[in-house]
Amino acid sequence: MTEFMGQKIPVCYASCSIGHDESKHTLPAKLKAIAKAGFNAIELSMPDILTYGQQISKTKSEIDPKDYATLRPVGQEIRKLCEKHGLKVLILQPFANFEGWPKGSEERKDAFERAKGWMSIMDAVGTDMLQIGSSDAEGISSSFDDMASDLAELADIFAEKGFKIAYENWCWATYAPTWKDVWDIVKRADRPNIGLCLDTFQSAGGEWGSPTTKSGLIEDVDKSELDKRWKASCEELSRTIPPEKIFFLQISDAYKVEPPLEDKPDESGLRPRGQWSHDYRPIPYDGGYLPIEDFTRAVFQTGFRSWVSVEVFDAKGPEKYGDDMGPFAKKAFSSLQKLFKAAEATG
Repeated sequence: MTEFMGQKIPVCYASCSIGHDESKHTLPAKLKAIAKAGFNAIELSMPDILTYGQQISKTKSEIDPKDYATLRPVGQEIRKLCEKHGLKVLILQPFANFEGWPKGSEERKDAFERAKGWMSIMDAVGTDMLQIGSSDAEGISSSFDDMASDLAELADIFAEKGFKIAYENWCWATYAPTWKDVWDIVKRADRPNIGLCLDTFQSAGGEWGSPTTKSGLIEDVDKSELDKRWKASCEELSRTIPPEKIFFLQISDAYKVEPPLEDKPDESGLRPRGQWSHDYRPIPYDGGYLPIEDFTRAVFQTGFRSWVSVEVFDAKGPEKYGDDMGPFAKKAFSSLQKLFKAAEATG
């Protein structure tokens, strides 16, 4: 726990955001470092489940991500590990490319089958929440009504188990890259068990920053206009989203990319902001430059006082922190405290 305005705030750490050497930085070692640093929960990533499953089965073959019969017992073991360290599994993540597929398509059928499979993993690990990122797939509908309909249908299936969905804007998404987009879709879906995962990187990196320019900023407008639009976006968020519809807030910053990325997808088809997200996201106050204090302040100004989670992807981490995850996790915890104080100072 840490505090904002005298209120206790539960804090979380994404399991995919610590460690870089699978042989040394096993999931049990990650959990130990996260708990010792003072965090209350983890976001459990599917890649960590797959890796840990392979390690405990002592097989060289990778586990099929859709082999849920094999993954459920792995999930049960992870649940025991978390309980041992006093950690809650806040959420299972990241679920991609769910919404907007044409009715009757194989892609839509696969999306719902995957979601139901992940539900069984949620049961095993003891979490009631799934994070879904706004789709970056080609061939999906541009209609927010279609996306909302898919999410509402899944939410009704989830409701039978008491499960919920945290829908996050991914800033490289095909049609819903901003917080305003996903909030529009959540409102249209209109289900009590669908809410938002907001993220400092996804919003500041999508609306203010850019990995493809020398300045690191969006350059379609001058700097004063860019700053004005960003402040207006934060202010609008603070007065329009009910706090109970924010299921949790993710925290990370971003490095300025030098040299800038090419303004085109990479060989895998990943768009520049997706590439930025994968490798250039440090903890706050550790070399980043995005206006994450503005966004954090705006979220707290809604009245939100729930889960805040560190989700970072820092390719420079190994050279900065070496093999010991303990100091890294502690620095992440202290960076949250500093960020909260900064948001509180003018909140």
